[in-house]
Amino acid sequence: MRLTAFTDYSLRTLVHLGMNRGHLVTIQEIAETHAISKNHLMKVVHQLGVAGYVDTIRGRNGGLRLQLEPSEINIGAVVRLTETDFYMAECFDSHNNSCPLAANCRLKHALATATFAYLAVLDAQTLEMLLPVAGKQTLTPIKFHRSTSAA
Repeated sequence: MRLTAFTDYSLRTLVHLGMNRGHLVTIQEIAETHAISKNHLMKVVHQLGVAGYVDTIRGRNGGLRLQLEPSEINIGAVVRLTETDFYMAECFDSHNNSCPLAANCRLKHALATATFAYLAVLDAQTLEMLLPVAGKQTLTPIKFHRSTSAA
């Protein structure tokens, strides 16, 4: 499973806004902090605004802020909003499926179960849960290693 850059930028934007609730944040500030294209970020912020997650204030002293409390922003819902599809393999797309194994394939069921489990974990998370707790050390990033053993 891999998130699109659009979803990644959406989540980063929400976390950034959640960490800076005391003041308005500009798109430029987020773009510079996260090394994201300002043009891409404008599209992200627009969609987050339309969805009701972000409040945009225009004008000279304008900026962005969360429209909802962090506890009200469900991460699974944000991922579903920003991802175009969850097709793990060709057989998930009924319009473009040419796999000859599709009629009797058990892999599709296994991949669907994995996708549901993935989304269930994200559904159990809110933005509030992703924000650092004041005074506590942040977690060390998890490092993933590919298995070198042959199957």
